[in-house]
Amino acid sequence: MAVTWEELEKVQPLAAKLLKSSIQKDRMAHAYLLEGERGTGKKDASFLIAKTLLCLDLQEQYKPCETCINCRRINNGSHPDVHLVEPDGLSIKKDQIRNLQQEFSKSGVESKRKLYTIVHADKMTVNAANSLLKFLEEPNEGTTAILITEQIQQILPTIISRCQVITFRNMPTEVLVKKLLEMGVSSSNALILASITNNIHEALELNNDEWFAQARKLVLKLYEALKKSAASAMVALQEDWYSHFKEKSQIDRGLDLLLFVYKDLISLRIGKDNHLLYPNHRGSLETDALQMSTRSLTDKMDFILEAKRKLNANMNPQLLMEQLVLKLQGGSTFV
Repeated sequence: MAVTWEELEKVQPLAAKLLKSSIQKDRMAHAYLLEGERGTGKKDASFLIAKTLLCLDLQEQYKPCETCINCRRINNGSHPDVHLVEPDGLSIKKDQIRNLQQEFSKSGVESKRKLYTIVHADKMTVNAANSLLKFLEEPNEGTTAILITEQIQQILPTIISRCQVITFRNMPTEVLVKKLLEMGVSSSNALILASITNNIHEALELNNDEWFAQARKLVLKLYEALKKSAASAMVALQEDWYSHFKEKSQIDRGLDLLLFVYKDLISLRIGKDNHLLYPNHRGSLETDALQMSTRSLTDKMDFILEAKRKLNANMNPQLLMEQLVLKLQGGSTFV
């Protein structure tokens, strides 16, 4: 679904203001670097800029009409003067940038303007980055470059210096929750989805994902086992966890879901329970919260966050989970 300027202004007011002002004053930079975390609307913004620059029936000097042939083709990715470059495998390679340069050495097929967007610009190889640098140093007339990154520190300073950097902030949780509710997501799911991702499209996918629904059940099952004993938790790992949480990203998501259980317990403990992530389990969690100290709960959350760091440092997942279970039971420490 194409984003509008009104929608962008609601979730990214500063970024929208800067971009809109440049367009209205006809002071577009030749290159922009849109940086910010995943799901903050950077790619949607790049398509909005493209439509604004190429729309045949622009409204109020900056609003694309969404109905002309250019708007429609940009929306479906088929406009000949709008190009998208994404990683080929794990990286963006020199040949991809070279092909882009060759394409942009030609005049626009249907207008004097051409625009290209490089997604995950931080994943360019050294040779690709150097090729792009030359391209940015001598921009073709009528060319607009948009680089998108979640890791601006990974981009060459010389490339950054040749772009106008615009930061995209995380969408406020309450805004994302409201959007999800408007799209038919249940109130019991909306908050936990908004806590997991800032990307509305990913949140909607997770809402309909059977794996994710099962993951929530298994995390709660592990929590119940943890209340009994470390041995019960170990059995839960063997019977359910390892077969369901196989990939690193899945384990990380599972740890987030487990973290949210303890977050709810703290919320109930201190009386700030208006936004529980597991509202359907309020009764049992209230009972548990009364039996645990706030210090104990924050320690357990720290253990889970430590496990997430170890996972990202490539610790063996099975060993990691076994150690986490023992840690949550007050046993051994991480190595």
